[in-house]
Amino acid sequence: MPTAEDVRTIALSLPDTQEKLAWGRPTFRVGGKIFASLADDDTSMGVKCPKEERAELIAAEPEKFFLRPGHDDHYDFMRVRLAALEDTDELRAILTDSWRQAAPRKIADAHPGLTGATEA
Repeated sequence: MPTAEDVRTIALSLPDTQEKLAWGRPTFRVGGKIFASLADDDTSMGVKCPKEERAELIAAEPEKFFLRPGHDDHYDFMRVRLAALEDTDELRAILTDSWRQAAPRKIADAHPGLTGATEA
């Protein structure tokens, strides 16, 4: 089961990522934009996810994905229960996807292996 420390280690391994406290909790940013944050109790994390994809993910795996009512409603974020993840590879995939969504184009273009882009 991945831990909050695994979140920190993986998030900070992604290019141009910085950790910054916000709301008294660690957030992880690329180009100044938050792509992940740890919950107060370190048992879950918030990650970027387009609003139109959240409902399907939550319906498919409600033990893993959820929204914090009243907080996530208006943002492209959802929550992930760390205990429900299979391993750190799944955690890395989720964090990398969130990083891709937040990364400014210049940073993302400099790391095509993380964005799925192919070099010409």
